[in-house]
Amino acid sequence: MSTALSRFGSRAGRALAIALVFLVALTGAATLAPAAAHADEVGISTVPAGADGKADGRTRFSYELNPGQQVKDTFLVSNTGTTEQTFTVVGTDAFNDAQGDYALLPTSQQPTGVGTWVHFADGSGRISFPLAPGASRAVPFTLEIPADATPGDHVGGLLASVVTPGAEVSLDRRVATRLYARVAGQLQPMLTVASISADWGGDWWNPFDGSVTLHYVVKNTGNIALAANTTAAVHTWLGVPVGTTVSSPLAELLPGSAAAVDVPLTGIAQWGFVNPGVTVSPFVQTQDAALGLPAPVISRDTFVFTPPWVFLILVGLGVGVFFLVRWWRRRQEARAQAWLEYMEEQNQAAREDELVAPAAGTAS
Repeated sequence: MSTALSRFGSRAGRALAIALVFLVALTGAATLAPAAAHADEVGISTVPAGADGKADGRTRFSYELNPGQQVKDTFLVSNTGTTEQTFTVVGTDAFNDAQGDYALLPTSQQPTGVGTWVHFADGSGRISFPLAPGASRAVPFTLEIPADATPGDHVGGLLASVVTPGAEVSLDRRVATRLYARVAGQLQPMLTVASISADWGGDWWNPFDGSVTLHYVVKNTGNIALAANTTAAVHTWLGVPVGTTVSSPLAELLPGSAAAVDVPLTGIAQWGFVNPGVTVSPFVQTQDAALGLPAPVISRDTFVFTPPWVFLILVGLGVGVFFLVRWWRRRQEARAQAWLEYMEEQNQAAREDELVAPAAGTAS
C-alpha cells in the first residue's frame, strides 16, 4: 500500500512540475510577444536639398567644375524610423562591384578619390548627430576640386549611416545619394569590349536547333561614366542572321571599371560555322542635357564551329557505301577478268591439243 502511494505521489509531483514549467513558458511568451511586436525600426531617407534645406527634386548631385573650383550644396537627412538614432554622414568613393553594379566603400573605409573632396561645416569629411523619429536635418557641405584633379567624371556619394550594435556583429544601415563631379579638360567617353568568347550548346542528333552563349567583358577605358544599350546577335555564312537577337541595357560603368556579361542566344541550327557578336552603344546616363556627350558605338564578334553531326554521319556513311560498292565492283571485275583469262588459256590449250593430234596420226 505504501509503495502504491509512493508511486502515486511521485507521478503527481512530476505532473505538477511539468504544469509549472508549461505555465512559466506561456508567461514568458506573453511577455516577449509585445516586445517583438513593437521592435524598433530604423529608417533613413536622403535627398539633395536647396539652400532653404528642403528637397528640390534632384535625384543626385551633379557638377561640372574646373580644377581648383568649389561648390556649396545641401544634403537632407531624415529619420523615418520609430526611435531616435545617431546618424553618421560621410562623403565616399563609388566603384563597380563584381556584377558591374554601382557600389560605395564601407562606411569605415577612408576614401581616396572624390570622397576626400567633400567637407562639412566643421571642415571634416564625416559628421555625426542624433535625430528624433520623423525629424530631418539639412547638412551643408562643400565640394572642393583639387587644382591637380584629372579631367573626367569622379563619382562617389554622400551617405547616411546608422549602426545598430549586435551581440556578435554590428549592423550598418546606409542610404546614399550619388555624387558626380565632372572636371573640365580633355573628356574621353569610351567603352571597349575587352574580351569575347562563345560556347555552343545543343543536341548532336538535332541539327535544326541549338544555342550559343556569348561571353564578353565591357570596360570603360575613357574618363566619363557611361551606360550602354547592347545588342547580341548571331550570323552565319555570307552574314546571314540566324537565331534570336537579344537587346539589353548595361548598367553605368565608372572610368576604369569593367562588367562581365553572359547572353544566351537560342534557335541556332548546326550551320557548321556561326559568328556571334555584340554591339555596344554607350551614352551618358543623366537628365542634364549639358552633361551629355557623344560616345562611339563599338562592335566585336567571335566564331564557333557547330558541326552538323547527323549530316556528317550520313555523308560519312554515304562515302563509305560508295567506296565499298566501288571496291566490290572492282573486285568482281578483277575476278571476271581472271576468269576470262583462265578460259582463254584453257581454250588456247584445247586448240593446241587439237592441232597436235592430227599431226601425230599422219606421222604414224
